[in-house]
Amino acid sequence: MARIAGIDIPKNKRGEIGLTYIFGIGRSTAQYILDKAGIVYDKKVNEWNDDEQTAIRNIITNEFKVEGQLRSEVQMSIKRLLDIACYRGLRHRKGLPLRGQRTRTNSRTRKGKRKTVAGKKKAPKK
Repeated sequence: MARIAGIDIPKNKRGEIGLTYIFGIGRSTAQYILDKAGIVYDKKVNEWNDDEQTAIRNIITNEFKVEGQLRSEVQMSIKRLLDIACYRGLRHRKGLPLRGQRTRTNSRTRKGKRKTVAGKKKAPKK
C-alpha cells in the first residue's frame, strides 16, 4: 500500500486510477503526474518501487494543492462569499443551488429531504 499526501492508495488499482483517491487529483492530473515521473499508466500501485513513489510524492507536494490544504481553500472561498453577502453567498447560506438551476422541481440534493406542507382546509358548506 502506497501512502501519498496522507492517503493510502489501493495497491491493486492501476496508477492512473489509484492517484484519483487523493482529493484534488482527477484523471488528467494523475496522467500528468505519471508522465512527469516516467511511469506507465497501466502499472499497478503495488508494482511501483520506492524511487517511483518518491518521485510522485515530490511532484504532488511541489506542484499541487491537495487534501487538507485544498479543502481549507475551498471553505475559505465559500466563507468569503458568505461574508460579502453576494448572490452566490446568499444561495450558500440558504442551502439552494447557486448556478442558475431550477428549484421548483429537482435540486433535492441541495435542499434536502422534502418537507411536506399541509394544504388549505375547505370551508364547510351551509
